[in-house]
Amino acid sequence: MSTVDLINVRKSYGSVEVLHGISLHIADGEFVALVGPSGCGKSTLLRMIAGLEDVTSGEIMIGDRVVNDVAPKDRDIAMVFQNYALYPHMNVRDNMGFALKQRRVPRAEIEARVLNAGRILGLEALLDRKPRALSGGQRQRVAMGRAIVRDPNVFLFDEPLSNLDAKLRVQMRSEIKELHQRLGTTTIYVTHDQVEAMTLADRVVVMNGGVVEQEGPPLELYDRPRTAFVAAFIGSPPMNFLGGTMVDRSVLELKDGTRLQLPAPDPQNRSRVTIGVRPEHFVLASDGWPATVSIVEPTGSETQITARLGGHLIRILVRGRTDAKPGDSIRLTVPADLMHMFDSASAPEVAATEDA
Repeated sequence: MSTVDLINVRKSYGSVEVLHGISLHIADGEFVALVGPSGCGKSTLLRMIAGLEDVTSGEIMIGDRVVNDVAPKDRDIAMVFQNYALYPHMNVRDNMGFALKQRRVPRAEIEARVLNAGRILGLEALLDRKPRALSGGQRQRVAMGRAIVRDPNVFLFDEPLSNLDAKLRVQMRSEIKELHQRLGTTTIYVTHDQVEAMTLADRVVVMNGGVVEQEGPPLELYDRPRTAFVAAFIGSPPMNFLGGTMVDRSVLELKDGTRLQLPAPDPQNRSRVTIGVRPEHFVLASDGWPATVSIVEPTGSETQITARLGGHLIRILVRGRTDAKPGDSIRLTVPADLMHMFDSASAPEVAATEDA
C-alpha cells in the first residue's frame, strides 16, 4: 500500500487548461472518490495518476517517489476500466494472470494468485470460461481480479459500474466496498454517480470545471456543503433552491412576490440570497411557507411530493405515507440548522428549480 500526493497538478491541451492546479493528499489505505459532472476533469486526473496522460506541470507522488516520468507499468498501480478491457480470446484464468506472465512471474505463483483472487471474487467456477460467456457483473469481477493478482500499491477505478444495470450496480458497490475492507489497498475511484461516491468512499472529492470544489467525508459534504454546486450535486433527491431578495435579515422575497419568513437570519446581511433545503428536511406543518401539491409519488417506505412554492417547483420527501393529494394546499417549515444559505451569484442551479 502507499500514499498518493498531487501537488499543484495542471493539465493543458494546447492553449486550453482543463485541470487548474489540483492538490490532494490520499493516505495509505484510504478510499477516495473523485466525483463530478462530465467534463469536470476527474477521469483525466485519474489517467495522469496512472501515467496514461502526461502532466503539464506539478508533481504526482506515489509513496515517496515522483512518478511524472515513470512508465505506467512501473508505477505499481492497477487500473479497472469502465469497459472491462478483457482479452476476448483468453479465458478468465489467463486474463487475470496475463500481466504477471508479462512480468515473468513463475507459473506456480501466477496460478496461486489467480486462484486466491478467484476465491475472493467468487470466480472459481468460471476460470475456464471466455469473456463472451460471462455476464456484465462477472466480467467486471474478472477485471477486478486482474487488478488484485498484481498486489499493487494503488487501485484506480474509472467508472467501473456505469455499464451495469441498476440492481447489479448496487450489488457490485457492496462487493467493491467489501474488497477494500478486506485488502486495505489505497483506492482512487472515479464516478459521476454521487450515491456510489458516498456509499463507497472514506473521502469524497467534488470536482467542477477542473478544480476541487470541496473534499471531505461523505456526510460532511452532505451536511455542510460550502457551495451551491456541492449542495446540488451531493444528495438524492437533490437539494431545493429558492432565490430572492432579502427584505430584512430574516425575510426572503421570491421572484413572484411571495415572502418567506426564514427560521434564521442571514448572518452576512446580503441583499440577495439563495436558500437551500434538502427534500427530507421540509416539515409538513399547520403554519409556515405556503405550497400547492402537484404530484404525489408513494414508494412504500416514503412519499415524494412535488409542489409549487412561489414560482418554484420543490421536492419534499416524507418518511412513511401522507394523505396529501394533487391540488392540496400545504404548509412547510424548515429547522433553522437544516437550512443552507448561498450567494445568489454562485447558485446557477436555482434556475433549474424555477417553474417556467
